[in-house]
Amino acid sequence: QVQLVESGGGLVQAGGSLRVSCITSGIMFSNYVMVWFRQAPGKEREFIAGMNRNGDSIAYGISVKGRFTISRDNSKNTVFLQMDYLKPEDTAVYYCAADGHRWLTVSRDQRSYEHWGQGTQVTVSS
Repeated sequence: QVQLVESGGGLVQAGGSLRVSCITSGIMFSNYVMVWFRQAPGKEREFIAGMNRNGDSIAYGISVKGRFTISRDNSKNTVFLQMDYLKPEDTAVYYCAADGHRWLTVSRDQRSYEHWGQGTQVTVSS
């Protein structure tokens, strides 16, 4: 059974930092492209960051580039998202997702990802 479980969300003041994690099970983690999306109330799901299986291809959404950093630890089957200089508009539910078909390419299309976590809420107060 495939499971992706996010953690680390919470309430933080604007300008602060937060790190969310996503631990996986039931997949060969090192073969998967791992990504983060987010969805705010009333808005579409938005691509935030992604990393391929080797870690040599990384992509960020325009709204977070330079503030967020994605990383992965293949020995722990975990992907991380370090979020710095948070803004109130970063408030959303953050989801991790996994793609086992495109080992080297990070897709920004949510339809590319067959496994999803349940999400973790991040709230940034002004």
